[in-house]
Amino acid sequence: MADIARAGGRRGGMSARRLSRIVLISGSSLCHNPRVLKEATALADVGYDVHVLGAWLEPELKARDQRIISQAAFRFIPVYDCTRLGIRAAATHTLQRIRRKVANTTYALTGLESRHQLGFGIESLRRRAQALAADLFIAHSEPALYVAWRLVQDGRRVGVDMEDWFSEDLLPQARKQRPLGLLRMLERELLARGAYASCPSRAMSEALAVAYDCRPPAVVYNAFPLADRRSIDGLRKDRRDTGVPSICWYSQTLGPGRGLEDLVAALALLDRDVEIHLRGRAAAGFQGWMMSSVPERWRTRIFFHSLVSNDELLSRVAEHDIGFAGEMPFCRSRDTTVTNKILHYLLGGLAVVASDTAGQREIAIQAPGAVELYQAGTPHSLAKALDVLLGSPDRLARAKAASLRAAELTFCWEKQKPMLSEAVAAALSGLPAST
Repeated sequence: MADIARAGGRRGGMSARRLSRIVLISGSSLCHNPRVLKEATALADVGYDVHVLGAWLEPELKARDQRIISQAAFRFIPVYDCTRLGIRAAATHTLQRIRRKVANTTYALTGLESRHQLGFGIESLRRRAQALAADLFIAHSEPALYVAWRLVQDGRRVGVDMEDWFSEDLLPQARKQRPLGLLRMLERELLARGAYASCPSRAMSEALAVAYDCRPPAVVYNAFPLADRRSIDGLRKDRRDTGVPSICWYSQTLGPGRGLEDLVAALALLDRDVEIHLRGRAAAGFQGWMMSSVPERWRTRIFFHSLVSNDELLSRVAEHDIGFAGEMPFCRSRDTTVTNKILHYLLGGLAVVASDTAGQREIAIQAPGAVELYQAGTPHSLAKALDVLLGSPDRLARAKAASLRAAELTFCWEKQKPMLSEAVAAALSGLPAST
C-alpha cells in the first residue's frame, strides 16, 4: 500500500514462519502517544509483526512521526492524513469536521449519540482495520473502541488498552457534551468479550473489574526506559538560581483542573524560597491568572516554558529537585490512573510531591521514601508536604535517591515490557493473563 509508512525489517536469524500480526488501533500521531509507541516497539522486538493504525492532523506532528518510524521495527499506517495538499484532501477533511459538528449538535439537541462524536476519520479507521488480516487488534483510543467493537462483530480477536477510563474522564462541564452511554457500552463489550485488556494502574484495573463485572485488566505502567537516562544532557536550560531548590511540573496544556490551583494557593504558605518551573501550552488567560494570584515576591520565581520534544523532556525534568503531580480526583479516570508525569519524575531522580489519588497512592507505596502525598484540593496540606522536603536538604537528597531506586526496580519500561508480552501471549493463546 502506498500510504503505509514502512520501517525496519525482519531481524537476521528470525524464523521464516509467519509471525503473529498485532494491530494497535490509535487514530492519532505516534509522537503524541508514547504508550502506543512503546508498546509497538516492545512487541516488534519480541518478534511480532506489528502495525499501528494512526492519523496525521498537523504537518509538524507528521514530520516528527516520520523521523520516529524511519528507525522503527513496526509499520505505521496513517489512515487519515489532513496534511495532504489539494482540493480532494481539503474536501475530505472539511467533510469530516462537518460530520463531527453535526453529530455533536444533534446530541446537544436530542441526546442521540453517534460514533462520529468520538473523533475524526473513524470510518477510515474502521475500513482499514477490517481490511487487515491480524491475530490480535488492540484499541488505544475512543475512536478505536468503536472500531474494535465492530471487529468483535466480525468474529475477530480483539482487545483494549484502557490508556484512560474513557467514559469517566474529563472535567464535569466537558462530560456534558460526550456520548457517555456509547462509551460505556463499548468499554463493557470489549472488556467482557475481548481477548486482551490492559490499563496503566492497579487501581484502575480493580475499578474496571467491579464496574463491568470483568476480569481485571493486566497492569502495564506507562513507564519510560531506564536507558533514557543515558541521554540526559546535563545542561541547565530551565533553572536560574541553583542556590535554591526547584520544583517542576509539565503537561501538554497549562490550564485548570491539573492541581496548579493548589500550588498557587500553597505558595503563600511557604516561608522558603524555591523556583517554580511550568511547561506546557497555556490555556487562554491561565498564565495571567496564575501570576495575578500569587504574592508579589513569588512572581520572579515562577517560570513558564514551551513544550520540548520527547527526546529532550527527561533532560529538562532532571534539572530540578521536586516534581509536582497535583492530579485532581474530579473523575474516576483521574483518580485511578497513573500519569506519565509521576513516572518521569521518578526516572529523572526527583523527589515527588503528589496529590493523594488512588493511582498516586499506589505509586507511593511501591516507591518508599520517594513520594510525599498531600490531600488534593487542600493547599495547607500541599504546603506541609513541600516544607518536609524544602526544610531538610538531607531529606530531599534521600527522596531523590529513593525515586531513582524505584525507577530502576519497578517503574521503568524494561520492567514493564514483560507484563505486556505476557498479556499479549496469553491473548493469542486463549489463556487468561495474570494481573
